[in-house]
Amino acid sequence: MISVLELRHIIECGFLPLSCSCTMNVDGSLMIKVTEPASGEVELLVTGVSARPLTSSRAIANLIGELRSEMAASKTSFQSSESKIRGF
Repeated sequence: MISVLELRHIIECGFLPLSCSCTMNVDGSLMIKVTEPASGEVELLVTGVSARPLTSSRAIANLIGELRSEMAASKTSFQSSESKIRGF
């Protein structure tokens, strides 16, 4: 089993060069916050992530991949909405 410190470290490094903070809640779930270091803008904030299935490097990599995909989709959606507002 992976220790909490190691799990946090792996997740936080998985979002480099962005800044990531991963904290363990009292109920055993994770809160993952990804920010743009230069601006401090929050790119992603996810709470209530179950740490229970994160027992292998593959499971952790899959989580990071899913969250990165979610960030990219969110950015694309925001840029698309912004273009519609401006009439582009």
